[in-house]
Amino acid sequence: MSLACKCLLCLPTPLIGRLQILNRYLHSRGFYVEGNLEIEKSPKCNQFSSKILGVQEDATEKEIVKSYRKQALKCHPDKNPDDPKAAELFHQLAKALEILTDAAARAAYDKAQKAKKAAEARHKELDSKRKKFKEDLESREKAADIRTEADLSLKKNFQAEIERLRKEGSKLLEQEQERLKEEIKEGQTRLEQQEETENSSSVSETPKLKVKWKCKKNDDTNGGYSSEILTDLFNKYGNILNLIMSKKKGGSAILEFSSWTDAENAKELEKGLIDNPLSLSWIQPPPERPQMTSNIHFNSGSQHSEDSFTKTEWPSQMPSATSSARDFESLVLHKLRQAEERKRLIEQMQKEDGEG
Repeated sequence: MSLACKCLLCLPTPLIGRLQILNRYLHSRGFYVEGNLEIEKSPKCNQFSSKILGVQEDATEKEIVKSYRKQALKCHPDKNPDDPKAAELFHQLAKALEILTDAAARAAYDKAQKAKKAAEARHKELDSKRKKFKEDLESREKAADIRTEADLSLKKNFQAEIERLRKEGSKLLEQEQERLKEEIKEGQTRLEQQEETENSSSVSETPKLKVKWKCKKNDDTNGGYSSEILTDLFNKYGNILNLIMSKKKGGSAILEFSSWTDAENAKELEKGLIDNPLSLSWIQPPPERPQMTSNIHFNSGSQHSEDSFTKTEWPSQMPSATSSARDFESLVLHKLRQAEERKRLIEQMQKEDGEG
């Protein structure tokens, strides 16, 4: 069996023409003259390498021819009649041999291979840079995510700490406010108790004068005195709390002042009507007090005229009625006690009238 090849490469055509034909053929088949082309393996030639001739790029012509002969014998169409791709592979081997054994074609092939390797190197370097850039980007993104998580965690902890301090501060503030309320309440209780004691003492120690004058039996004028006249006479000395006239027995009355000073001045100075003078005495002796200094100036000798005088005031024992609601309550309590005291005075007056 003859192994002579009748393919286009074996025809006596000029070298350049054969290269052009080979180049177009390889391009139409998806192969390029850059060499080291990948081919699809034949079922019966599966022992072949992925390279067409299976030689190194710097192989000598002798090594190329040897490899060609070896592979051509195995993949010749006559030896593989059942393989439809055997003839195509055989032609590819022949064309590869033509390129690699021709000086000009080999130079072009080597140049193309170098360009391809340079492109692959650049691509690899670019891929490396891209990979590094991607890794750096991912690393920065990861670091940013970590920082973000750390910031969020820090912010969350900070907010939790603020909330804790706010709650503790609110609790402490509530405790302080409650303690202050208790102190105020206790102070008010003590003050009320003190005022109640003072009010009780004040009511029991309210100055009272027993007023007497001459009055004949069945005298309709009551010796010239009435509650209005007595009020006019004693009102100039100070506030009069009660004035009780005896109903059964004339010529007698009980006068209650709000101030010991007023009562003292009234007892010492008031004489009543000229034709029927008054006699004043204490129902209850006044408590011991500092020496009172009076500086009294009369404008006229008449007892019925308005007397102008200056008197030293004793500290008032009456609670203020306008200072606060608490004072108002004390005043109400004081009024009730005054009413009881008035009732007691009336009973005392009635008792004295009965005895007389």
